[in-house]
Amino acid sequence: MSSLQQRLSALSPTQLTGMRRGIEKESLRSRPNGGLALTPHPVALGSALTHPRITTDFSESQVELVTGVHADVESCLAELTQIHQFTYRSLRDAGDEMLWVSSMPCGLPTDETIPLGRYGSSNVGRAKSVYRMGLGHRYGRRMQTISGIHYNWSLPGVTSEQYFSLIRNFRRHAFLLLTLFGASPAVCSTFVAGRQHQLQNLTEHTMYMPHGTSLRMGRLGYQSDAQASLAVSYNTLEGYGASLQDALTRPYAAYEAVGVQNPGGDYNQLATTLLQIENEFYGTIRPKRVIFQGERPLHALRERGVEYVEVRLMDLDPFVPVGITAETMRFLDVFLLHCLLTDSPPDTPDEIAALARNQHRTAASGRQPGLMLERNEAEISLVDWGLELIEQCAPIAAALNGAHGHTHYGDAVTAARLALQQPDTLPSARVLAVTRQDFESSFVKFVRAQSAQTQQSLLALPFSGELQARFEAMTRDSIAEQRKIEAADTTPFETYRQEYVSSARLQIGSKAPSFA
Repeated sequence: MSSLQQRLSALSPTQLTGMRRGIEKESLRSRPNGGLALTPHPVALGSALTHPRITTDFSESQVELVTGVHADVESCLAELTQIHQFTYRSLRDAGDEMLWVSSMPCGLPTDETIPLGRYGSSNVGRAKSVYRMGLGHRYGRRMQTISGIHYNWSLPGVTSEQYFSLIRNFRRHAFLLLTLFGASPAVCSTFVAGRQHQLQNLTEHTMYMPHGTSLRMGRLGYQSDAQASLAVSYNTLEGYGASLQDALTRPYAAYEAVGVQNPGGDYNQLATTLLQIENEFYGTIRPKRVIFQGERPLHALRERGVEYVEVRLMDLDPFVPVGITAETMRFLDVFLLHCLLTDSPPDTPDEIAALARNQHRTAASGRQPGLMLERNEAEISLVDWGLELIEQCAPIAAALNGAHGHTHYGDAVTAARLALQQPDTLPSARVLAVTRQDFESSFVKFVRAQSAQTQQSLLALPFSGELQARFEAMTRDSIAEQRKIEAADTTPFETYRQEYVSSARLQIGSKAPSFA
């Protein structure tokens, strides 16, 4: 019996059915012409600072929809659908905006015109906006308008050490998810205006990579020279924490030149260190822990360990109303269990560098016939390696099917195997095919039409008066909660900022109001 089978057989049905997941989904608000909506976050959606289900990400124009924690895929998707329904109804009642259904952004204005998220006058609200101002200075605002889905996942009885073992394997095998589910092979030319890139012209206004899977996760996506200097190890919680603390406290010359404040006293960023706060660290997966009010995320991890992982590399699927299918979620469940249950040797600086090369190669050329990746200082074809992993997932899917009393997990693994063997059926290939065939090879025309169709389908679904009332109550409560926070503030913002970014907050000890 293999070590995978031994570990799988040691999991009880109760543990398997104790698996939990939740989704965070970002989407830009767009105009009917395919341009970015520059209006404030709609009042009907409540306070972006305090609403439990609807907030914003980087931009005021970038809605983020957040589910609760769910014991099954169906209930998670059902809640995500309901949040979408309320959001679309609110947008319809307020005007003619819709949600952009692609990870790569709609037509963008000049960089400085992209509006930063605004969260009110409280210290925590101001800090969230200043953090975003810093991201704009550091990476440009366009990069921050890329949207995706984060899949939060946990299994009962898993230790921090085991979660880090999972994370190392996830990083090794992430190429498979990029290939199977990447859906961003093209982009509007406004996104790369004035930037160096290796994209090809599909038309005058559409750039693409012929065999690309996920430009979002490639060199044009969440990348930076500063963060490329971080060889963060995932071997232990202690080592990970030390790496992150170094980045959060190390001065960085280019950011020191920007300064915390400009000569007029307005804030440029929260700090001049390599990272302003923990969430600035880009990665395909993160160890996470629910934080207490006033607690830094790294402090929470160090004090109480890893509670769940956040998968961050999933593109929005433009062919699906809520951006992700039940089948995809089930494959993620199986894949993450595989990462947890298989041997996971320590990572090394050389391997970390090789994984970055594999990620970029897959993002740019994942459907290229015969594409080779690096594994253990040798080369192996992406398809062969991917099929190996999928075969190893089969017994895990069978165990989940048995625990849940259905065949859906096995079906998801079968679908993944077929898709990898038929690259023309992959979402990234379908995006290019439909764009060429039906939309004059225009990325914006394709996504605009798909966004309008998605809007119509979600508005057509039944939505009870009870659900409408429940979401309206959340809106009212969130606005009241924001006002309460603002009324309670007595600390000057500069004092608050200095306390929050102090290295003492990263260790066990006192707390300050948190934000992200």
